[in-house]
Amino acid sequence: MAIPLLEYSPSSQNQRVAGYEVPGDENPPIFSLRNRNSPEDIQLAIEAAYRQIFFHAFKSDREPILESQLRYGQISVRQFIRGLLLSDTFKRSFYNLNNNYRFVEQCVQRVLGRDVYSEREKIAWSIVVATKGLEGFVDDLLNSEEYMENFGEDIVPYQRRRILPQRPEGERPFNITSPRYDEYYRGIFGFPQIVWQNAVRRFTPQEQTPKEGDPRNFLNAARNLSNKGNAPSRVSAMNLNYMDLVPRR
Repeated sequence: MAIPLLEYSPSSQNQRVAGYEVPGDENPPIFSLRNRNSPEDIQLAIEAAYRQIFFHAFKSDREPILESQLRYGQISVRQFIRGLLLSDTFKRSFYNLNNNYRFVEQCVQRVLGRDVYSEREKIAWSIVVATKGLEGFVDDLLNSEEYMENFGEDIVPYQRRRILPQRPEGERPFNITSPRYDEYYRGIFGFPQIVWQNAVRRFTPQEQTPKEGDPRNFLNAARNLSNKGNAPSRVSAMNLNYMDLVPRR
């Protein structure tokens, strides 16, 4: 018998209130395949899905079979997102390199388009991961009422409520605030790496840079010159030939 999802509440009463923001640059574009779309629109939706789930997909990370099924209308956008979440790339990059709590946080941000409400929500979804496995967790997340109300079958998930009232800047993207690897695995991989420089480089403004003919260009050369004269030769007076040294007339 599967354990039901624990109940959790939003962190404030305003979490699910519809926003009244004026659309701007901070609002991400919405990619929907609800109507009959052109091949260009489908390709844009595919790229947006890769950015949302993988942040960046190399050629080896792409899923050509899922892309072909989406182009020919055999699967919906929600099923395409499900395939990306269950792909080998997502398992290697997120599931295998994070604990259940961190993995739940990553999936909620990418799939539901928001940050987790509290630690209780992490615990609730981590129990689903432990009891139903990865596939059961992904199905429950995509079949949830919140996902269906906001994205449905044909809208690519995106980060919601980027603009916050009375703040000059909106929330940063999840891909920047939440690294792919957990702190434990970043320590194993040697991140962050510290590079030590032997020479200290100093910045000189352009107006202070010496031009051609400036004596400062020859300052280092002058400093390298030796200020010592030639030492006098030490010759004994007994070895001098005075007859040869007298000039002849």
